[in-house]
Amino acid sequence: MYHYNDFDKAFVQERVNQFRAQVERRIDGSLTEDEFKPLRLMNGLYLQLHAYMLRVAIPYGTLNSRQMRQLAMIADRWDKGYGHFTTRQNIQYNWPKLRDVPDMLQALADVGMHAIQTSGNTIRNVTADHFAGAAADEIADPRPVAELIRQWSTDHPEFQFLPRKFKIAVTGSPNDRAVTKAHDIGLRMVRNAAGEPGFEVIVGGGLGRTPLIGKVIRDFVPQADLLPYLEAIVSVYNLLGRRDNKYKARIKITVQENGIDDIRARVDAQFERLKGEWGGFDQHLLARIEQSFAAPEFKTGGLEKFNAGREANPAFRAWTDTNLSAHRHPEHAIVTVSVKKHGATPGDATSDQMRALADLAERLGYDELRISHEQNVILPHVHKSDLPEVYATLREHGLATANVGLISDIIACPGMDYCALATARSIPIAQEIATRFDELKLEHEIGPLKIKISGCINACGHHHVGHIGILGLDRAGVENYQITLGGDGTETAAIGERAGPGFSADEIIPAIERLIEAYLTHREGAEETFLQAYRRLGMAPFKAALYPEKEGV
Repeated sequence: MYHYNDFDKAFVQERVNQFRAQVERRIDGSLTEDEFKPLRLMNGLYLQLHAYMLRVAIPYGTLNSRQMRQLAMIADRWDKGYGHFTTRQNIQYNWPKLRDVPDMLQALADVGMHAIQTSGNTIRNVTADHFAGAAADEIADPRPVAELIRQWSTDHPEFQFLPRKFKIAVTGSPNDRAVTKAHDIGLRMVRNAAGEPGFEVIVGGGLGRTPLIGKVIRDFVPQADLLPYLEAIVSVYNLLGRRDNKYKARIKITVQENGIDDIRARVDAQFERLKGEWGGFDQHLLARIEQSFAAPEFKTGGLEKFNAGREANPAFRAWTDTNLSAHRHPEHAIVTVSVKKHGATPGDATSDQMRALADLAERLGYDELRISHEQNVILPHVHKSDLPEVYATLREHGLATANVGLISDIIACPGMDYCALATARSIPIAQEIATRFDELKLEHEIGPLKIKISGCINACGHHHVGHIGILGLDRAGVENYQITLGGDGTETAAIGERAGPGFSADEIIPAIERLIEAYLTHREGAEETFLQAYRRLGMAPFKAALYPEKEGV
C-alpha cells in the first residue's frame, strides 16, 4: 500500500497545525460558528444532532494494522470506544469534543491518515473495489490509479469550491463492486481491441432526491490520458454546474439538463487543450506509486488444515461458504468480515474488534485490510490453511457472523439516531430485520439479497440500488418507510421502483416478511435470486404481497 513521502507528511502536518489554531479561535470566541463552519468542514468535522462528528478518510478503503490500531486508540481516547464504517469507505467518530479534534487529527497524521476533503464541495475520498489487488476476476489493481487521483485532487486549487460535492469510484474488474454507475465519475477498467488496459468513463450517476444511473461519456480512455481527461470533466462541470440551487447542483443534473452529447463535446474540447500541458509527469508519478502496490510474496502448501476444518466444524463450513471470495492466487481466499452481527448496528466496530482485526492482518493477512462500501471489513489475502485460526479469532470477538450477502448484511446510514439531516431512524429497522430473519432461520434459504436503508432522501444508505430499498421519511411527525424493489449497484445497475405507499415503523418488518414469502413462493428453484425473480416477474406479485388489502394501489 502507499506510504506518505516527505511532502505528504509536511502537507498533512501543516493542515493539522492550521486547524488547531482555528479551533482555539472558535473556543475563545474569536470565530463565530458561521465563520468556523467552512473551516471545520474542510477538515471533515460535522455538527450532528448531539455532538460533533469527525469523518476520517480511508482512501480507496485500504489501511494496514498500524493504522487500524490507531483508529482503535482514537475511539478509546477521544470517543466512546467504537467507530462507524461508512458507504464511502470512511470511518466516523460520533462523539468527539471540539477541543480534542486537533489531537485526533495529529494521531491520524502520525500513521499517514487524515480527514481532508471528507466534506465540502470538493472531490471527496476516492473509493474503489474492496477486493482490489486480490480478486480473481480483476484485470489489474486499480488502487495505484485511485492513489494518483487522490494526490491530484487533494487541495486542487481549481476544485475546492465546486458547485456541489463530487465523488469518484474506480474498479479494475468487469464485475462492479464499487457502484461506479452511481457516482459523479465512475471508472471501469477495460481492455481495447489491442488488449491494452484503459478505462470506461461514466459520468452523471448519483442517488439522493434525483437518483440517476451514470452515462458512458467515453468507452475507452488510455491510462496515460486518464488524469487530463478527468480534469477536463471536472473543469467543464465547475463552469457549467448550477450554483443557484444546491438540489440541482450535482453533475448528474448538469448532464441531464445539457445532454450527454453536449457534455461530451465540451469535455473533448477541454481535454484537447489540457493533454498537451501534462507532459507525462503524471505517468512518472504513477510508476512510482505502482511500486507501493506490489503483491506480497504469497505462501503455498498446507491446505489440509482448511479441508479438515470444513469437515469437522459445520459453523466454520457455513462461514467459508458465505464470507469467502475467490482470490487470484488459488491457495488464498478473500475474507469478508461481517460487521453485521444479528441485532448489531451495521458498520459499527468496537476498539477491541479493530485491534483484533489489526492483529489478524499483521499475523495472517500480509498486513492489509480493506473497508468495503457495504460497511464490512476485508482481509484481502489469507492463505486457506490459516482460515480456521482466522475464524476462531473472529468468533472470539463477535465478528464471525456467516451472513455476507444475505438478508441481514444490511447497509444502513446512521439515520435519526445521529444525523441532523435524517427524517427517520435507520439503525433500529436494520437491527429488527436482521434479528427477525435470524429467528426465522431463513437467511440461507433466501440466498443473496441486498437490503439498503436510508433515513432521509439524501440516500447515504444507497437504498435506490438495493434489491429491497427502504427510505425513512417524516409524515406529519410520524416515521414512514417507503419500499423500492429491483435496485442494483453492480455492472447491471438499476434504480429501484417504488412499490407504493409507505409503512409505519411497526408495519415495516411484517411488510418485509410478506415480500420475502412472495419471493420464496414464486421463485423458479433455489438458484433464482430475489433480483432475478423480480426482473422476471415484475412488480405485480410483490406489490400484491405488500398491500394485500389495498386493491389497485
